[in-house]
Amino acid sequence: MQTPSPEALLAILQEYPTGVSLPKLSKRLGERASVVLRALALMGDGFGNRRGPGWVRVEQTDGVWNITITPAGRQALQQP
Repeated sequence: MQTPSPEALLAILQEYPTGVSLPKLSKRLGERASVVLRALALMGDGFGNRRGPGWVRVEQTDGVWNITITPAGRQALQQP
C-alpha cells in the first residue's frame, strides 16, 4: 500500500464538484479506505493541535463519508 499523492487526490476530487463517497474514491485510487482517509487527514483543516492546508473537507452524513475539494484545494492544484 502506498499513500496516494495529494496531487492525485485533488485531481480526482476536482472531477466531483459536489463531493464523492469514500468507497468510490478508494476504488478509483485502488487503495483501502483507511489509507485514503489517512492521506485526507493531512490535507484537511488538520487534527489535534496541528493545522492543515484546508484543501479538502471530509464529512460524514447518515453513515456515509463524503469528500469534497475546497477552493484552497483547487488553488493548490493549479499552482506549479
